[in-house]
Amino acid sequence: MAIDEFLLRRFEQPDEVREFPLGRLELVEIGGMTLGRATYEPGWRWSEHIGSSADERCQVEHLGIVVSGRAAVSGAGYEAVMGPGDIFAVPPDHDSWVVGDEPYVSLHFLGADSYAS
Repeated sequence: MAIDEFLLRRFEQPDEVREFPLGRLELVEIGGMTLGRATYEPGWRWSEHIGSSADERCQVEHLGIVVSGRAAVSGAGYEAVMGPGDIFAVPPDHDSWVVGDEPYVSLHFLGADSYAS
């Protein structure tokens, strides 16, 4: 898809906001893509605050960058802590949680449209 017009958007004026316990996802559509800004408070964990008993692990793939804070992610054969400036690619079937007492903020370039919907 070619971009044929100039567009300027901000997450402070999102197209959609998805709120859940201890977190929120702001979505912006631009240039044929849906981008997301995820903010999670200390104590947030995907399996506790978004997942259900039928779906204990996130089934969305994510590609993004950490803006602030720290979060751990765990999946089949890996576990890592992500911090500011880290660029991540996370396959489906994982859990994630905030590490420490600072809110975690990340930008999502893939997976935002189907996350926490």
